[in-house]
Amino acid sequence: MATRRIFGAGGPSLKQSTWTSQAPLRCYQRRWAQVHDVRFLASHPRHNSVHEKYKEKLERKAREKGLNNVEELKKIYSDKIDALRKKATVPGANAPLSEQPPPSPEKVASSVPYQAPPAPEPQQQPAQAKQYTKASKDGVKTLSSFIDVEKTAQLPHKEIETIWRLRHIRDPQSLCAVMQTGNYRRIANTARKHPQFILPIPREGQGAEIHFLQWTFPSPTTATVLFTHLAEFKLRGEFAQPHTTVTHHLDLADSSGLVLMEGRVTEDRGLTVDEGKWLLMCLQKFYGFEAHTETARANEGRRKRLMEQFSGGDEGFKVEELLEEAEKIP
Repeated sequence: MATRRIFGAGGPSLKQSTWTSQAPLRCYQRRWAQVHDVRFLASHPRHNSVHEKYKEKLERKAREKGLNNVEELKKIYSDKIDALRKKATVPGANAPLSEQPPPSPEKVASSVPYQAPPAPEPQQQPAQAKQYTKASKDGVKTLSSFIDVEKTAQLPHKEIETIWRLRHIRDPQSLCAVMQTGNYRRIANTARKHPQFILPIPREGQGAEIHFLQWTFPSPTTATVLFTHLAEFKLRGEFAQPHTTVTHHLDLADSSGLVLMEGRVTEDRGLTVDEGKWLLMCLQKFYGFEAHTETARANEGRRKRLMEQFSGGDEGFKVEELLEEAEKIP
């Protein structure tokens, strides 16, 4: 099987193919929103402001009627005022305002998903660096936000791989790799059939910790993958926050025959960079492994069966078999 190096912050450390992808990284959080009853606001005008505005007219009207003050004028017209108030309704309401109770808190949606706004553009930056800070309209970083795509496409494979590694070497939480286009396409075909799956991380004396992965294809030149603790995903669903995100960039896939991958393991989320690399290698085994021997073909068949069982909700799916296949070398 053809291999590609997966780099962490300290340089090349693993010699096994891997692919990665980053999500629009849509990170969700719960935010509590205070809900106001519009009917209350509509039925409680600022009486003092209205009184001050029409004070002189009301006093003149009272004098014309031979009354001493505005209060006496109000008493005379009290029935008419009440009748007008009862007729006042909010569009879409079935009862007058005076008869409509405010909604109870139990019937009001009090939580909404939150999406962090995009990071602000720097106020000033060198002209030559501006082309590397662009992002796509969907919020997913493009390859041009990391390198000069046009110039890089003219370089030999070895130099492209070196440039890509150096671009990420300063971030200790980063993951990066370079993959042959053929390997990526094999992985992407499997990903479209099985966009969701689970992978284990063995824990000595504790069995294995299970992680949920999900593929997305936000643009023609990017493919993303999100890794989340399975326990958190089961608890929070779409609001679960990924601990690792990886992105495939396809800009050089046709011209250079390479797919560049970059990702990041979020700090303080219970996962190390080495464990992030392990998940990527497992991903390669299940999604893009190319068998050349009888034993390898048998392993490939078992992994394919596990993915089909998981996607189809088959009760015969066993985590023990998943762990066994993930730990095999070929």
